[in-house]
Amino acid sequence: MDEDDSLRQYGLHPVGANLDEVRALLTVQTRLEGRAQGDGDTALMKLCCVQLFNAGTLEDILLIWQAKSASMDADCSIDVQLLCGSGLATTKAYLSSQHLPEAEAALQQLLRCEAADDFEDFSVESRSALYAAYYAP
Repeated sequence: MDEDDSLRQYGLHPVGANLDEVRALLTVQTRLEGRAQGDGDTALMKLCCVQLFNAGTLEDILLIWQAKSASMDADCSIDVQLLCGSGLATTKAYLSSQHLPEAEAALQQLLRCEAADDFEDFSVESRSALYAAYYAP
């Protein structure tokens, strides 16, 4: 499956079992990309992260972080704001509560990006609209 196939099959706002399929697809691509940069499809990974961002489920934050952390290409392709589908403050609180090294790394990255004004005027709605425009046919 590539980016176009995923967009056709799931759209930007998948629900229910389709969300599970998006998570599985992202997990596979993250493993491939983590094995060797270029083995995974980073455009597809980004779309999966956008789809999960739009769902706004806290449990997807670390999955998105793992995808972003898989390689330098993935890091550049997957916007840090995609961690925050449930909002910036909620995401920071969730990561703070996890007591996992990857949660701490994601939190520190968010804090650095927030200090650099990467979240200036951020809202879930405006970011979702930006991705809708980006993926519009």
